[in-house]
Amino acid sequence: MQRGSKATSIACIALAGKKVLIAHRNPTGQMGGRWEFPGGKVEPGETDAEAIVREFREEFGVEVTVGEKIAEAGFVHNGMDVALHAYRIFVPHDGLETPYVLTEHTGYRWAAIGEVEELNFVDSDLKLYPAVRQYIEALPDNA
Repeated sequence: MQRGSKATSIACIALAGKKVLIAHRNPTGQMGGRWEFPGGKVEPGETDAEAIVREFREEFGVEVTVGEKIAEAGFVHNGMDVALHAYRIFVPHDGLETPYVLTEHTGYRWAAIGEVEELNFVDSDLKLYPAVRQYIEALPDNA
């Protein structure tokens, strides 16, 4: 695709209290070995919500519920303009007692939102970070 072409990706914000689910990418690829908010590409003909459900099923082995859109940002990847949309999602369990089945990541954990700044996070998710942090910090303590 040429510059000017548009793609859409999604970032999923799963929360346990005020901790956010982050995942460590497999070591291969351009952003390999870095931390991210889980997500991926929206395929042609898919809605953002359909992509979120598919990505979590494929990458974590769980069915999720999609909540509200939290933030959006844009970036360029391999010469293509990408719109990145962050959504609040709800996972069926925390992946601790019954681990998630990972296919694209080497691990995951629940982190305080401030930890994102200290980790080697993918560049695109860092564009969402200020809005995601603001969203999480504005939640009531029992959210």
